[in-house]
Amino acid sequence: MTDSAPETLAAMRRDYRAASLRRADLSASPVAQFARWFEEAVAAGLREPNALVLATLGLDGLPNSRTVLMKDFGEEGVTFFTNYESRKGRELAANPAASLTFFWRELERQVHVRGRVEKTSREESRAYFFSRPYESRIGAWASTQSAAIPDRAWLDRRAAEFEAQYPDNGQPDGVPLPDFWGGYRVVPESVEFWQGGAGRKHDRFLYRRDGTEGWTIERLSP
Repeated sequence: MTDSAPETLAAMRRDYRAASLRRADLSASPVAQFARWFEEAVAAGLREPNALVLATLGLDGLPNSRTVLMKDFGEEGVTFFTNYESRKGRELAANPAASLTFFWRELERQVHVRGRVEKTSREESRAYFFSRPYESRIGAWASTQSAAIPDRAWLDRRAAEFEAQYPDNGQPDGVPLPDFWGGYRVVPESVEFWQGGAGRKHDRFLYRRDGTEGWTIERLSP
């Protein structure tokens, strides 16, 4: 890095003025509030508005994070799918808790979800797996996710082997669901909505379960 890099980085900032968020704007349920914001992100034409950063606790005690795609959400939680034998799968088996962060830059918004994690049913995993393109279903079989491999050619050979074993017959169940692949659902204990504000006076509201069927809502300092 050059000597001017820190000064250049320090000067990088943007004032947020797209919108504001008031207590009166909020739905009583964070799921309803999330649905509203997600619909607005889709309507704005954002690329992959369902992308989120998933954070877990590593087996070495250090945090890990990566970007995954949300595939469902509702009162039960936020769902994504992956290889259960991957790094994140092993971490979730050891500590079934996670946080999720959605960042919709163009709308100057973030949503942060924290909660416990559970696996989806095999029926849910099968239904989603069979909806995926053929190449993605083969890729799930070919990938030993997070494991070290010798080179790209090794992966291509494995994919070719599974293509030969499960040729594309035009049927979604022509490639079976692997035993090691499926869904996780993050059941929220708290959900924070962040709206960027001018002069760094951001609007932040935190929903927390109140021990019954409801939620408490607090405004947080930016």
